[in-house]
Amino acid sequence: MRKTLTILAFLASLPAGMALADNNCFVPMADWQPREAVARFATAQGWDVRRIRIDDGCYEIDGRDAQGRAIEVKLHPGTLQIVEFEFEDDDEGLEREGQKND
Repeated sequence: MRKTLTILAFLASLPAGMALADNNCFVPMADWQPREAVARFATAQGWDVRRIRIDDGCYEIDGRDAQGRAIEVKLHPGTLQIVEFEFEDDDEGLEREGQKND
């Protein structure tokens, strides 16, 4: 019971909405950057793109980084900011940017 209260107190201390944050992108299609802009962004990062798709309303890039590691990157479709960055071969499933996998 004490552990539950500690967790609830922690969640209550976070800024509004932060505790419920997720990796979904909710942007009207009219405000999306084109797929070509996503490809240019990936190339500028030094990534070798295998596939660009849409997942949870975000662009998702599957490919390899400049060091040859398998990556999966979610981008905000309107701003092309990185929402989630994951090394696919990471045993713990931790991302470099964004949230930890659940």
